[in-house]
Amino acid sequence: MIILKLGGSVITFKEKPNTANFGAINRLAIEIKRANVKHLVIVHGGGSYGHITAAKYKLHHGFKRPEQLIGIALTQRAMQELNSYIIKALVLKNVPAVPVQPSACTITANGRIKKMNVDPIKQLLKNNIVPVLYGDIVQDLTRGCAILSGDQVVSYLAPKLRAERVILGSDVDGVFKSDPRINPQAELIKEITPKTFKQIFADIGGSTRTDVTGGMLNKIKELIMLSKRGIESEIVNAGKPNIIKRTLLGERGLGTIIHGD
Repeated sequence: MIILKLGGSVITFKEKPNTANFGAINRLAIEIKRANVKHLVIVHGGGSYGHITAAKYKLHHGFKRPEQLIGIALTQRAMQELNSYIIKALVLKNVPAVPVQPSACTITANGRIKKMNVDPIKQLLKNNIVPVLYGDIVQDLTRGCAILSGDQVVSYLAPKLRAERVILGSDVDGVFKSDPRINPQAELIKEITPKTFKQIFADIGGSTRTDVTGGMLNKIKELIMLSKRGIESEIVNAGKPNIIKRTLLGERGLGTIIHGD
């Protein structure tokens, strides 16, 4: 059982509001089909569909004023639209993918998942159907509403579904000590463990783009929690052809591996 996260920076043009990268989406759908993983869950990020709208209405601060209500609706609608493009591409490649809306089955408390109904997801997997979830805005017992990142969805589902491996497809080759888009000499970190994480945390910063879910540091934090439960993950470059296919087929070391000590 593999959980694959497709980053919003890969499947959208992140600086252009509500603009999908259809070329990347279709290529990734082909790679997923060719890998032919029997039990697969896909989670995708929001990119220019979720983050920009959520930031505009300051939804990452919770529900504080009535004007934010339309922002909640617009953010959910945007994410559903992006999800529909992912589903369509997969189905056209004969991958039996169906959407699972996190905000319809998840409650958070202070931004962390308190309860998610995973029974439908388990049943889909039992029937060899590919559930496709995504980052969403959900009802929160403390804040009123909360941004639920795709990364947190991954870290919650992995132990519940007894995932053997987690793959995060980003727009860079893995975790670097500095931003490789700015510094071509940036050093790639090949492995991260709970023991080395503190130094990694000091070396890198969050995303420099509009990201209301915490950027790269948040991804690593979620994956470190999984590593402590014996679930290995790897951050790879989904923007490069065939990297996702090769990783799904079991190849390791194509990016940054996060594992237990």
